[in-house]
Amino acid sequence: MVLFKGAGVALVTPFDAAGGVNYGAYERMIRFQVENGIDAIVTCGTTGEASTLSDDEHTGVVRAAVEFTKAASPAGKRIPVIAGAGSNDTRHAIHLCKSLEKVGADACMLVSPYYNKTSQRGIVEHFTAVAKSVDIPIVLYNIPSRTGLNIKPATLETLSKIDNIVAIKEASFDFVQCAEYVERCGDSISIYSGNDEVIVPVLSLGGHGVISTVANIAPRQTHELVMKYLDGDVKGSARLQIEMLPLIRVLFSDVNPIPVKAAVNLMGFDAGGCRLPLTSLDDDLHEQLKACMKGFGIMSPLL
Repeated sequence: MVLFKGAGVALVTPFDAAGGVNYGAYERMIRFQVENGIDAIVTCGTTGEASTLSDDEHTGVVRAAVEFTKAASPAGKRIPVIAGAGSNDTRHAIHLCKSLEKVGADACMLVSPYYNKTSQRGIVEHFTAVAKSVDIPIVLYNIPSRTGLNIKPATLETLSKIDNIVAIKEASFDFVQCAEYVERCGDSISIYSGNDEVIVPVLSLGGHGVISTVANIAPRQTHELVMKYLDGDVKGSARLQIEMLPLIRVLFSDVNPIPVKAAVNLMGFDAGGCRLPLTSLDDDLHEQLKACMKGFGIMSPLL
């Protein structure tokens, strides 16, 4: 089962002046994404600051994402909403997945357990327990730089035998491992790049697309980058990948999602700040971001 081909946006969560979720801004952001050709909405992930959301906020944001995506989409053509639901507590992950399935999420995305970590056997038992608790598809999320834990190819092969584990967001920058994922799992697992700067390399190994941070401000370009490759225009895709590198670089000039949230605000979406312990973007980086967005042709009344 392929959830989507193309670009899914790892959407930021906007906050209001009081620190609560700004649902008006969220609706505008989702409409912008849908109107500019994004292929999936990925909510409550790393970029969406899921680790600072309460369970009620988490469920509310996913419910809103489903409703807003449906309202923004042409009749009968709603793109999927993939909801982050990972935890280092298996019971909590099960609780979240069940709640998000009830509010209409099309799939759940599960990061590997962090801090307490586990063995590869523990990864299998953790993801198996969560996947079997729901009927919707599961996307695994491998980001060792944040979790301190890597999902090895043999482990993914074992997990791929579970019917509703259908994809992985791969953010390790390990292309040998990515190739081994494909070698071991074939078509049973869709692979999405979790790093914007290496979308084309992942596609060249059989990937289906990207779950993207840069798509928050450049959804059409990110969609086109993937589709050019999948449609056979490898040179055009690679050219767009290279052209986007300065923008991608500045979006990761500080801890994600600090820079991309500043970028979304520069576009006029009123996304607010990040929740502590994340802080605001330094003034010099903010000016670099603004200049880079202008240079890339991302225009807004605030730039």
